[in-house]
Amino acid sequence: MRPWQHGRVRAEPTTLDAVVAHVADRVLARPGGSPTRVLVDGHPSTRPEALADALVAPLEAAGRPVARVRSRDFLRPRSLRLEQGRRNPDALLDGWVDAGALDREVLRSVVERGRYLPTLRDPDTDRPTRAPYADAPAGIVVVLDGTLLVGQGLDVDLTVHLALRPDTETRRTPLEEAWTLAAYGRYRREQAPERRADVVVRVDHADRPALVVR
Repeated sequence: MRPWQHGRVRAEPTTLDAVVAHVADRVLARPGGSPTRVLVDGHPSTRPEALADALVAPLEAAGRPVARVRSRDFLRPRSLRLEQGRRNPDALLDGWVDAGALDREVLRSVVERGRYLPTLRDPDTDRPTRAPYADAPAGIVVVLDGTLLVGQGLDVDLTVHLALRPDTETRRTPLEEAWTLAAYGRYRREQAPERRADVVVRVDHADRPALVVR
């Protein structure tokens, strides 16, 4: 498989293990005494949570404490996020994740207060988890996964976006979730995650990822 190139951007074939190593190296290149906050973003079919999980072991092996945080544990109450209907793409894009709480209680808190809230709300029961704050030791790496999060104003240091072509995104979206495609289309147009992310990995072929090099 030869590299794909468009203008000054090219996509180099790689492996999932190499992607993990590349992102871990980017994190470890940063000053070790300060927190580093990493966002792994992608359509649900790209499984951003899997890449985020895979980053934990190499970072811990390098001596960095890791806080693994999931955006699904910071959803707004169901009554708020579904007040415009259960299948409203604009609400999905703008109003499902409580970005303010995620930023305040996790991403800024590890820097400003030396602690963070691991979870806010149980996504299944819709009840507050009442989780206690956890300490954020020196050099902690917060690894956050989610979808539609680029452009939400989250205070992160490194953004990884798992990119799909629109036709791949459509093909991988279950019929009952087809209403979400409008949100992802608007996301690409308005937030341009492939341009804004620090690391972009094309995953149209899940077993043959390609690292975008600018």
